[in-house]
Formats: sequence, C-alpha cells, structure tokens
Amino acid sequence: MNVGDALGGAGLERREARRLLAAATGIPEAQLVAHPERAIDDASRARFDAWAARRKQGEPIAYLLGWREFYGLTLAVTPAVLIPRHESELVVERALERVSANGPCRVLDLGTGSGALALAIKRERPSARVLAVDASPSALEVARGNAHRLELDIDWREGHWFSAVPAERFEVIVSNPPYVASGDPHLVQGDLRFEPAAALIGGADGLAAIRDIVRDAPAHLTPGGWLFLEHGYDQADAVRGFLRAAGFEEITAWRDLAGHLRVSGGRSGGAR
Repeated sequence: MNVGDALGGAGLERREARRLLAAATGIPEAQLVAHPERAIDDASRARFDAWAARRKQGEPIAYLLGWREFYGLTLAVTPAVLIPRHESELVVERALERVSANGPCRVLDLGTGSGALALAIKRERPSARVLAVDASPSALEVARGNAHRLELDIDWREGHWFSAVPAERFEVIVSNPPYVASGDPHLVQGDLRFEPAAALIGGADGLAAIRDIVRDAPAHLTPGGWLFLEHGYDQADAVRGFLRAAGFEEITAWRDLAGHLRVSGGRSGGAR
C-alpha cells in the first residue's frame, strides 16, 4: 500500500488521517502530501489501520498517539488526564505577566492533570517555585512523568484543591477546573466522551469547583496575589460575581482565539 491509498481508504477527515499516518510511519506530513506514491511498510500500515479504526469510534487523537502539544511543550497524555487545549494557554499567558522573571515567586496549579499549566509556567519562569495539586494519583503519575522528561522541577501534591497546601500562600494561583454542567449534551459528544469525568463535570451548573476555589483562594494568596481561572464560554459573568464576593480587585476576563471570554482573574485584597 502507498500513502495515497492509505489516506484515501482510512475513512477519516483528511487532516486527521495525515496526522495519524505521519505518526505511524515517522514520515513528516509535508512529505506524505508531496509523495502520495511512497510505499508504506507492513508494520506502519498495521499501526495506522488500528489507529484509524479507533479514531472512527471517536477516540481522541491525543490518546491514540499518547501526546499533545501545549505552549511549546510535548506532553504525554493518557485517559487519566484531560487533553490540554489551546484555550488553557491563555491562563499561562496571564500568569506569566504576574510571575517575576528573576525573583522568587510561589505559584500553585490546582487540578493539574497532565501538568500542562505548571510545566509551561516553570519552563518560562525557572526561578519560580511551582506546586501542583491533583486529587487523582493516576493524573499525578502522568504529570510527574512529563516533568521528569522535560527536566522541570515541580512540587507535586495529591489532594482536593487547597487541602494539599493547608497553610501555604502563593503569589499566583492558576486552575483549569471542571466547569461543564452535569447535564451538558457535549459530554456525550466528541472527545469529551473519553476524557475523565472528574476533570470535566463541575456539578449541576458547572460552577461548583470554581465556587470552591474562588471562596478559599484568598486564604492562600499573599496580599496582592493573583488568581486566574479557565471557565466555560458563558460563565464569565458568574465567575466575576464569585470573585467580587470573595473580595478580589482588578477583576478582568480575557477572550480566547474564538472571541469567547474564557479566563477570568483578579487580585487579592491588601497591599500589592
């Protein structure tokens, strides 16, 4: 079988087929496009066919390949963790504006999953002390593996939100918490069907985890410290209300590349 036959017979959207075939063969996508007559060896063909069959059942490409790009990092991912998405890079960008490039700064990532936020911040701010918390031992295993491979020093803690850091304070807290409502129809569509429910579902209205984090964050922020949260496209007003009720100042929401208000944050009260 050659490249053209494999792509044409996969039964997948062309871009996805090229990505899987490139991974199965080790041939860059550009070369696959330029040389459709190129032969594929039997082992690569079998790997591609198996992946294509699983993809047609809806399994996410990130889980098939075992990795996902995030903020310039190649992160291992498994069904134990949420697949990092480009929207979450906005949290990293906002946090980096508040993390000193040289001086000491303590950063906390709540619900770290694959470690995406924590690792991206640590890579960009090596002098920061970054702690990352997750309630799932399986997720922390994936995150630790990513940190080891990337040679980034993160303090990993197992626990539910702030329970893992009961008496500690931070200059910056970030989180991509569960924010999908339990009855949301998207949960039975697309990639979400295969991702861990605990990392997706935030109660009946999708806001339970965000409420808890915002409520408890002031006790774990230094005076003038910042909290940045990812949330649903239609949740910015609610999150702003939570932040205001918790005494945050300079409350702001930021838009993702699709124009949705996707990240909100604010500064804790007290001296800067």
